[in-house]
Amino acid sequence: MAVFVALGAFLMTLAGGWTAQRVTDRRHLVLGLAGGLMLGVVGLDLLPEALHAADREVFGVPAALLLFVAGFLLAHLVERTLAARQAAHGGAEGHNHRAPEVGLTAAAAMVGHSAMDGVAIGAAFQVGGGMGTAVALAVIAHDFADGFNTFTLTSLYGNARRRAIGMLVADACAPLVGALSTAFFHIPEAVLGGYLGLFGGVLLYLAAAEILPEAHHEHPARSTLLCTVAGAAFIWLVVGLSGG
Repeated sequence: MAVFVALGAFLMTLAGGWTAQRVTDRRHLVLGLAGGLMLGVVGLDLLPEALHAADREVFGVPAALLLFVAGFLLAHLVERTLAARQAAHGGAEGHNHRAPEVGLTAAAAMVGHSAMDGVAIGAAFQVGGGMGTAVALAVIAHDFADGFNTFTLTSLYGNARRRAIGMLVADACAPLVGALSTAFFHIPEAVLGGYLGLFGGVLLYLAAAEILPEAHHEHPARSTLLCTVAGAAFIWLVVGLSGG
């Protein structure tokens, strides 16, 4: 049953990526929406779940928040390192040049997150059908945003379209693999919470430092801002409907 439900997540992820591809003539709106979706996922979905799962503290600070900050700094370090390496080899063309590896790394993190979604579906169905259905609805709803963001992130950093599609397909398949894996092993809740905190920091960095500035660089229109607000509001709606 969990794998069958994960098929819905598979289709929803592909739908999100397809939508991101079809609106390339409104790139600033796509980026604005992606930034809002990512902000909503981090603040309203990932962090609350991370704090609940990894509830221990380290020197007075929740471990999930420490990993959140570490994820933010890690994303910044990776991007600066790759950009500096390309500049040293004459590959940069100004300060706005982006290393394709950053996009692939971010998309790979999205794939890992989607796999954890599948694990969540499988684990919830082990608890009971009602719990499984609630978790599955939440996952399927926000996997549209995951597919949208995966394709957008990969493309934004200058990767070829085939790479973006490849990462999208991997992201769509990840919930199926995650749901199937729950028949063989179980991830401790504290480990899952730490991962969500770390991934949330990476995602927030990409949204705040890369996607949103790029969205408003050439088109500082109110429509772009409205798309960002709409993206965050959509995640709020999904979280609210799924009962958190």
